[in-house]
Amino acid sequence: MGGAVSAGEDNDELIDNLKEAHYIRSDLVEQAFRAIDRADYYLEEFRDNAYKDLAWRHGNIHLSAPCIYSEVMEALDLQPGLSFLNLGSGTGYLSTMVGLIIGPFGVNHGVELHADVIEYAYQKLDTFIKTCDSFDKFEFCEPSFVVGNCLEITPESRQYDRVYCGAGVQKEHENYMKNMLKVGGILVLPLEEKLTKITRTGYNIWETKKIIAVSFAPLAQPKNRDTGKSKAIPLPTLEVRTLQDLSRITIRHTLKQIENFERVKNYNLIKNARKFKRRRVHRRCLDSVMLTNKHLFVNRMVPHPMDDNNNCNEVAEYRQEDEEEEEEEEEEEEREHCDLKPEPLINLLREKILSLPLPEPLKMYLLYYREK
Repeated sequence: MGGAVSAGEDNDELIDNLKEAHYIRSDLVEQAFRAIDRADYYLEEFRDNAYKDLAWRHGNIHLSAPCIYSEVMEALDLQPGLSFLNLGSGTGYLSTMVGLIIGPFGVNHGVELHADVIEYAYQKLDTFIKTCDSFDKFEFCEPSFVVGNCLEITPESRQYDRVYCGAGVQKEHENYMKNMLKVGGILVLPLEEKLTKITRTGYNIWETKKIIAVSFAPLAQPKNRDTGKSKAIPLPTLEVRTLQDLSRITIRHTLKQIENFERVKNYNLIKNARKFKRRRVHRRCLDSVMLTNKHLFVNRMVPHPMDDNNNCNEVAEYRQEDEEEEEEEEEEEEREHCDLKPEPLINLLREKILSLPLPEPLKMYLLYYREK
C-alpha cells in the first residue's frame, strides 16, 4: 500500500510531498513527522527506500507507507495529555511520533505480537532519545511496549483516549476494539478494506467515518483459540511519575520558555532596528522636500528669474536622490546578509543546562544522558 506521492531525496522532501498532496494537514502532525527521520527505522541496507511512499517489511519488522501514517496521525486528532494505545506497535515509529504530541503527561502504550520486534523498537527509541537533534525541541512521552496478541487483552483493562490498530480488523472484532475507548475517544483501524475513524460520542453511541481504501494483513488470531482458553495479556503498567522525573520535566520546560522569550526578544530588536533605519531615511527625504517647498514659497514672494517648472524639477531631483539613497542602503543590507556565513546550529537548551550551577551527574540526568 502506498505510492500516492512522489519519493523524496530526504525526510523533509518526503514531508513536503505529503503536505502538497494534503495527507499532512496540521502543524502538529507536520512537526512530528519532520522530527523523526523515517530512515532511522529501517535496517541499514534498506535505507535507500525509506523516502518512498511505500510500505516496507523485512521478517517481522514492518512499516506502513508514509501516506497511511499521515492519515492515521491526522485522524487521531492528538492533543497533549491524552492516553494512546497502539495495537501492533511494530518498530515504534508511530508511537514515537505520537509521544512528541501528547507530551510527558500523556500515556503511550503499545502491544506487539513479536518479541524481536519489541527489542528492535526499544533500540530505535533509545537511539532517538540519545542522538536525535529534534528531541530537545519537544516534551516527550516515552512509549512502553508489551508482547502479546492484541485480541487477548483482558476486557476489564483500562480504556484510552486514542487507539490505533495496525492490522486488518475482521468485522467480528469491531466491538472488541470499540470497548477499549473512553467516551469521547477516537479509534482508527483498517476495517473491511477501509481505513476507518470511529468516535465514541456516548456510552453506546458511535460515529463512523471511512477515510481511504487500504490493504492490510489481517490480525493474527490467538493460537489457543480452538482450546477455548484465553491467555490474558496485561497492558503496560500505568506508573506514577517520581518527584525527580517531574522536576526534570519542569526544569526543561522552564528553560525552553526562557529560550523562546529570548528568541522573540532578539527578533523584535532586529526588526525594530530595521524599521528605525527606514524611518530615518524617510524623515531625511521629508526634510529635503520641506526645505525645497520653503525655498519655493520665498521665491514666489520675491521676484526671481527662475520659473515654477525649474522649482518643480528641483523637488523631483531631491526625491529621486533620496529614493536612490534608500535603495542603495537596502541593497547594502541585503549584501551584508548574504555575506554572513551560516552559524553552526546550537542546542540552546543543552547549553543552558550545562551552564547551570549543578553537579555533572545531575546535568546529565536533565539532558537524558544525551550525546552531544
